[in-house]
Amino acid sequence: MSTIYAIMDIILPFPFLRFTFMKNALLAILLVTPLFGMLGTMAVDNKMAFFSDALGHSALTGVAIGVILGMENQMIPMLIFGILWAILITFVKQHSRMSADTIISVFSSTSIALGLVILSRGGAFARYSSLLVGDVLAVTQSDLPVLFLTLLVVLAVWCFLFNSLLLTSVNASLARSRGIHTKRTEYLFTSLVAICVMVSIRWVGVMLINSLLILPAAASRNLARNAKAYFLLAILIALVCGIAGLIASYYLNTSAGAAIVLLCALVYFATLPFRRK
Repeated sequence: MSTIYAIMDIILPFPFLRFTFMKNALLAILLVTPLFGMLGTMAVDNKMAFFSDALGHSALTGVAIGVILGMENQMIPMLIFGILWAILITFVKQHSRMSADTIISVFSSTSIALGLVILSRGGAFARYSSLLVGDVLAVTQSDLPVLFLTLLVVLAVWCFLFNSLLLTSVNASLARSRGIHTKRTEYLFTSLVAICVMVSIRWVGVMLINSLLILPAAASRNLARNAKAYFLLAILIALVCGIAGLIASYYLNTSAGAAIVLLCALVYFATLPFRRK
């Protein structure tokens, strides 16, 4: 990492990057925000805007399970529970006549209530309250390889899944007639979202994770005229807002996650007139 830091000092000689924690935060944003921009496009197209919210809430339950089991690394139970929770939500949605937003709301409420009940026993929830708002400045050097590996895995699966997922989101019946296993495709997609949410929840926060997934895609949809532009613009908006939000939070002394989401929201409202045209 010292080599990467040295390169950053040469090509990015800015005052806010004098600190190692800011370098780590910038690298984390470069790795995470493109994933949220990319996955958010399909979440918007499939009317699953609150899906990541339900998964973010389930992170509390994952942490609670890790506490009960006495596990020091909370990422493992969060990942396992998040993926299982995503699969369960998808299963119920596929086999129920209830609307997707109702099902997602039920699971979201259940997971956050269960997590709070377990973590708040004896008044101990204060130790885990940081999960609610997150702190990207808390990214450490050891966290970056995990984020990089997540990026590679998600990109690899996305390249394999993209055509099937796109056709499924446009017309599920047509996708099935073409031999696409639509249910399996949806399970894989929701699992990808779960992985991204759980890996980044500590730095984005439960309260903001859904916004980071949806807003760049929604803003991109206001501008894009075709599928390619839609995906590229979503990634670009997420990346630019992530970097700009980090810089703004440094100089304004505010929460980085909140600044990033606020900039995404500003881009969405600024592009809204183009959608109407």
